[in-house]
Amino acid sequence: MPPSLPPDIERHLQLFVAAAQNAFGSDLAAVVLFGSAADGQLRATSDVNLLLLLKHFAPASADALRAPLRMAHAAIDLQVMFLLESELADAADAFAVKFSDIVARHRVLLGSDPFASLHTSREAVLRRLRQVLLNQQLRMRERYLLVSLHEEQLAAAIADAAGPLRSAAASLAQLDGHPPLAGKQALEAFVDTLQDPALHTALQTMSAARETARLAPGLALPAFTGLMTITERLRDHAEQLR
Repeated sequence: MPPSLPPDIERHLQLFVAAAQNAFGSDLAAVVLFGSAADGQLRATSDVNLLLLLKHFAPASADALRAPLRMAHAAIDLQVMFLLESELADAADAFAVKFSDIVARHRVLLGSDPFASLHTSREAVLRRLRQVLLNQQLRMRERYLLVSLHEEQLAAAIADAAGPLRSAAASLAQLDGHPPLAGKQALEAFVDTLQDPALHTALQTMSAARETARLAPGLALPAFTGLMTITERLRDHAEQLR
């Protein structure tokens, strides 16, 4: 049985899905909830992520969804991906890490499951994983320089790092031949191999930042630098894979 959502989020999702059905009609092939909302891990800083799989995207039809999308975005931070059925395989290859996470954590709200038989090649996953981790390193270096003296902003940057790092760790575990793991568990298992208690503390602080969007004084900077180290180690491991 899929995990339940808070009533206000469930209500806004139902309203948006109904509006999408009215707007796109028979062109709407499936609606899929993915990410933390799909596996019961929704936190204060989480987006609500939805995929609308379409047979055809007609701007005239999409116009009717403008107001419902703006309302749902404001109410529950709804983020929607509009993807054509003909684009699914290409998108899964181009964004292999993201789609590996979607395959692992999704809930079909309408239509049949588009991920039931989707296969992403090892080469695509590895290529995209390396790109994601390099991009994460670059972003974290910039964040360090811009906000490391402002703990409230650094706490937000720590919370934002959770999604990419957990998805990357899950993809890395898949490439290493391990049984499928949720992103949080995969990242914890990877950090176990590094045998550094300070890095485990950084993960705990990251979870706290996601829960509350704030941290106690003095925690943010060591956590952020610890996450930078974890990102570097993840990328080192990915670069060694063939």
